[in-house]
This record gives sequence, C-alpha cells and structure tokens, in this order.
Amino acid sequence: MAFPIKVCSICGEKFELRPDKPGFANRCPSCSEEDDAADKTATARESNRELNEARRTAMRDLLYRKDS
Repeated sequence: MAFPIKVCSICGEKFELRPDKPGFANRCPSCSEEDDAADKTATARESNRELNEARRTAMRDLLYRKDS
C-alpha cells in the first residue's frame, strides 16, 4: 500500500505521509524536527512556565472569587 504524497506547508517539498511520522501532517520531517527543537529551548520552557502560572492564577481567581 502506498502512502499519500503531501506537500510541506513550510518549504513546499513533497514527502510521504507515514503513520509513524512525528510532527504535523502538513509539514515534512525536516521542518517538523526544526519546530520541535525550537520549542525545547530553555527560554521557551521558562516563558511557558510563566504563562501557565498566570493562567492558573486567573482561573483560580475567576472560580473562587467572592461576589459581594
């Protein structure tokens, strides 16, 4: 059975869409690897941690605020 041929939305390169391919279905493996590597930098993790803390605080304030 042949795998479907897709065109990468980033670089325009053709690739086979295999079931075990990591990343997005509309990106070739090389573009998916670059995106994964960029997400795992220390600054990205730190900013995600700060954003998640802000979201938790906002949700807690909305759920448990006392209406007067």
